[in-house]
Amino acid sequence: GTVKGDKLHPLQKAMVQMHGSQCGYCTPGIIVSIYGLLANSTKTKDLEEHLDGNLCRCTGYRPIWDAARSLCDDSEEALVKGP
Repeated sequence: GTVKGDKLHPLQKAMVQMHGSQCGYCTPGIIVSIYGLLANSTKTKDLEEHLDGNLCRCTGYRPIWDAARSLCDDSEEALVKGP
């Protein structure tokens, strides 16, 4: 689909607010991976295994994990709910 009204998806919003993207090279793959996971499971225990194939040289992964974890149902630090 296309962007409607310049509104971000909750996953995109979490990545922006938690600084999960720096250079942008890995961001599309990470966003798609997290979206695919959240479409099937919203548990934090599934995150690590699901993102194993994504490499990021800029963020150190913490902001990416924080953004993804914030969208999980069992997260204590929920920012926004999705997908």
